[in-house]
Amino acid sequence: MSFFELIKTDHNSKARAGIIHTSHGDILTPIFMPVGTQGTIKAVEHRELLEIGAQIILGNTYHLYLRPGIEILEKFGGLHKFMNWSKPILTDSGGFQIYSLSELRKIREEGVEFKSHIDGSMHFFSPEKVIDIQRSIGSDILMVLDECVGYPAEYNYVKKSVELTTRWAERAFKHFKSTEPIYDHEQFLFGIVQGSVYKDLRKISVSDLVQIDFDGFAVGGLAVGESTEQMYEITDFTTDFLPQNKPRYLMGVGRPENILEAIERGIDMFDCVMPTRNGRNAYLFTSKGVISIKNSQFKEDESPVDDECDCYTCKNFSRAYLRHLFIAKELLALQLASIHNLRFYLNLISEARKMILENRFIEWKKEKVIQISNKLTINKEEIID
Repeated sequence: MSFFELIKTDHNSKARAGIIHTSHGDILTPIFMPVGTQGTIKAVEHRELLEIGAQIILGNTYHLYLRPGIEILEKFGGLHKFMNWSKPILTDSGGFQIYSLSELRKIREEGVEFKSHIDGSMHFFSPEKVIDIQRSIGSDILMVLDECVGYPAEYNYVKKSVELTTRWAERAFKHFKSTEPIYDHEQFLFGIVQGSVYKDLRKISVSDLVQIDFDGFAVGGLAVGESTEQMYEITDFTTDFLPQNKPRYLMGVGRPENILEAIERGIDMFDCVMPTRNGRNAYLFTSKGVISIKNSQFKEDESPVDDECDCYTCKNFSRAYLRHLFIAKELLALQLASIHNLRFYLNLISEARKMILENRFIEWKKEKVIQISNKLTINKEEIID
């Protein structure tokens, strides 16, 4: 059985429904991956993840390498056993975290030297070492080391960066093929397309990476400061050149409406900290828009956060109670809000898959984007990125 099975493409767009097969279970695409940077989804228990329908979670190579460290993970038999999670895990390469530490790192041909944000100690990631770390983590899907370039960026710098990322990808793939998984399950490797907002560089990046037999491809370097229109345009452009028979992953995007627009443009996989981070800051996604639950309008509101949601939070607690928890700074507020937001994302993407299979995606998406993009906060607060 192949790693990825394309089930259907929407008749009126590039939206796709498929299945990713891994040793830890099948993943129905399109899919949203809750972000568990350090081996946990912040404020959400594993049993709750299972109840809300999480099929795969994301871990971070950079953070897990620093803490708890590779020796601990290997002692426990990998991240799955260490955190007692039986479903698939994807790990990113740490490239984005190193990008965000711009003043604490040096990039050269061999790899990246960086300073730990924890204790200031110096470390070095090469393309090969990043593969070795992810072997030790035992993730089902691994990412190659890449350079994530911010926006705006000069054309000549991005061109050199794309060339470096391709050379790193070749080295990573070669090392991946010359090594074996440490644990008793198969691992798969994705390449990462870069090129900022320059279409010719995106095309070169895709063309070079497709020559390498990766199991899937990620579109990186977006949602880093460019406009939403540019993000959509580059995503749409890039997926035209990616293989039909391999999954596409748009890294770090984003808002619910961004995800629906990217699905229309041929993306299969998503991750973002937004549902949990916004939840911890009292911003909740609903079928009618975003609400700030701390607003005084909810002080006596007996209704659930979203009467169209079937999560534990909505079935058991009122808006008034959740507001009270946030105002009182109770930890339960973070848990209940995060559970709801993740369930909202997973319900949304599950419904999108259903619409693709029924050839009703475009009409449904247009209406859905209008509904969920509404902001119901009476004091015009913006949602937190």
